[in-house]
Amino acid sequence: MNAPRDHVDQILEQWRAERPDLDPSPIGVIGRISRASRAIDVQLKELYARYDLGEGDFDLLVTIRRSGQPYRLTPTQLGDQMMVTSGAVTKRVDRLAERGLVRRGAPDGDRRSLPVELTEQGIALTQEVMTAHVANEDRILAALSPRERDQLGQVLRTLLVSFDR
Repeated sequence: MNAPRDHVDQILEQWRAERPDLDPSPIGVIGRISRASRAIDVQLKELYARYDLGEGDFDLLVTIRRSGQPYRLTPTQLGDQMMVTSGAVTKRVDRLAERGLVRRGAPDGDRRSLPVELTEQGIALTQEVMTAHVANEDRILAALSPRERDQLGQVLRTLLVSFDR
């Protein structure tokens, strides 16, 4: 049985015809990863928007939530775990604090060391959004069998670990 064709197949055929001296197979892999990433981002952002959250807001909330009780991290820990600058953390914390989803520790001292914690409202929203998020990701991956999901995850892990070397 032949696999269904996609837009990248046409691109590969065109390059094989135009440059038979080149193996365009890397274009097939990178092109598909890139197209999948963009399509997934759109679907994830649509879900976050239903909860009036941006991607960065969601990331901050779930980073604190997955850290375990007491659901509190310093801005430095948040920046390290989310791989963003301290300025980005501050903007996100300010926005979420305004909505009553997080609060800072005591107001004296360096703001970079004050812990940021989820409020009860933040915990409740994060619980709800995470349930919807996992269901959304499951829907996004519905075309793949459990075995294919596992294989894809392993292959992508190998690729990503190679970038860290």
